[in-house]
Amino acid sequence: MSEKNELAEDRTKWAEDRTILANERTFAGWMRTGMASLAVAIGLKAVFGDFDPTWAAKGVATIFVVAAIYIFWAAHDTATKTLERLEDHHANAQPNARMKMLAIIFSFASVAVGAILWAL
Repeated sequence: MSEKNELAEDRTKWAEDRTILANERTFAGWMRTGMASLAVAIGLKAVFGDFDPTWAAKGVATIFVVAAIYIFWAAHDTATKTLERLEDHHANAQPNARMKMLAIIFSFASVAVGAILWAL
């Protein structure tokens, strides 16, 4: 293989590693967006504390909890699909199992927050 081809191959590998790292940053951004949705749900309790009927405020908060769970799983699915198409060279990509575990933990926590909001 010529030196030119080797350099081109190295650049391609580096580009793939940068894409993997960008994918992880995007995953983190989606997770932050899900957490922001959850924060809005909690904030609604503070804003509409003695709102009547209480079920209406709790219902709106529940929509944000459900949106957070959807965002967590959309982040997982998108990140996993991207990683399946790529091969890491030096980037040491996060394993799919770790991203799935985060989505599971954040989803269970969101359900718990929703349950607490309905109990208040």
